[in-house]
Amino acid sequence: MSIDKRIKGLFSEDTATQKAQARLLLQRERELEAAQRLSEALFQHLTVNDLVQKALHTALDVMGAEAGSVLLADADSQQLVFRHSIGENPVPPGTGMAWSEGIAGSVFISGEAAVIPDAQRDTRFFGGIDRTTGYQTRDMIALPLKRWGGQPIGVLNVLNKRNGSLNKDDLAILTIISSLTATAIEQARLFEEAKLAEVVHRIGDIGHDVKNMLTPVVLGAKILEEELDAFFSRTPSTEVPGAQKSQERCDMVIGMLNNSARRIQDRVKQIADCVKNLSSSPEFAPCRLASVIQSVLDILGLQAQEKRVSIRLDGLDGLPEIFADERRLYNVFYNLINNALPEVPVGGSITVSGRAESDHLRLSVADTGRGMPHEVLNSLFTPHTISRKPGGTGLGTKIIKDVVEAHGGTITVESKEGVGTTFYICLPLRSTL
Repeated sequence: MSIDKRIKGLFSEDTATQKAQARLLLQRERELEAAQRLSEALFQHLTVNDLVQKALHTALDVMGAEAGSVLLADADSQQLVFRHSIGENPVPPGTGMAWSEGIAGSVFISGEAAVIPDAQRDTRFFGGIDRTTGYQTRDMIALPLKRWGGQPIGVLNVLNKRNGSLNKDDLAILTIISSLTATAIEQARLFEEAKLAEVVHRIGDIGHDVKNMLTPVVLGAKILEEELDAFFSRTPSTEVPGAQKSQERCDMVIGMLNNSARRIQDRVKQIADCVKNLSSSPEFAPCRLASVIQSVLDILGLQAQEKRVSIRLDGLDGLPEIFADERRLYNVFYNLINNALPEVPVGGSITVSGRAESDHLRLSVADTGRGMPHEVLNSLFTPHTISRKPGGTGLGTKIIKDVVEAHGGTITVESKEGVGTTFYICLPLRSTL
């Protein structure tokens, strides 16, 4: 070999070495950037939702990828549930898929990451999500999110690298991101559980105090009832007609006091169960919805009259008897009507309608209020419900949804700003035998 060729070879080797070193240096810089950005989140006490969003944004930024998602495992339904998604057509939060399904399911069960250069040709690929969103997955990396003991808690998906295709170098960086993300999620969950334990403890104290404060109300109502009965029994015969009407009104008010006291105690317990994510089994019995809703109006009717809002009932008397938990359904309609009252202007209305179909009842609560903004509407029935009431928590809508689902039913909502809001409830017609 000539001296010139040898010299050129040496330079070529030097150039190749320099390129390899530069590439390795760039890789390390990307890994450090990802580690630094995620490490900062570990010390911010963010919520699980905030952490998931931060991790996903970091992964896509560092990778230069178009889209991605974080799915967390739901042990009760054995599903991977989309917690957060980024992209041109993001997957709606709460969308679930069986945790044995698709590439994400395979990664979750095996605990091993997967680099997929052509997702459409992979036999594990589940095209249902692409069809739903209208987005096409080309290449992807899926990594398991594991807690400290190695047990998977979810999956991180990164899709469609803008320049080139996702590869093993990208996998190395994403492995760091997924490890830190899983650690941060576990830390946030522990932090939230500690706060929840404190809230449950406080609610227990409040419930005990409420029960103690209601005791004299109930006893006082009983004594008042006995005193009034004795008083009216001594009424002269000439004044009996007027006295009888007066006694009926007094009995109605005393009954209202007793019923409200009992329902306040039930509500405090229900709120405590809801916060603990627990629920006692429904007590099903023959039930007429017309009676349940009328009992709600007995309490809220005066408030509606003061606001000059009319409450209308349509088609309820003809509804068949169903098998249901009357106290819980009372809470559903009390919440819906009570929440609507502040939203409806003077002269407006709230209409409760119902009709029976082949195997279910269709009910609606419609108001002519101010309607809900898009962000409030989309947050309903989620763990992150937005309440417009001062000091509101949005817990009422979660209780409503839990009750309806405990009856095997569904609830949906439509709302338009400046027009009003309508909640639709569908309950199955169960045998009362």
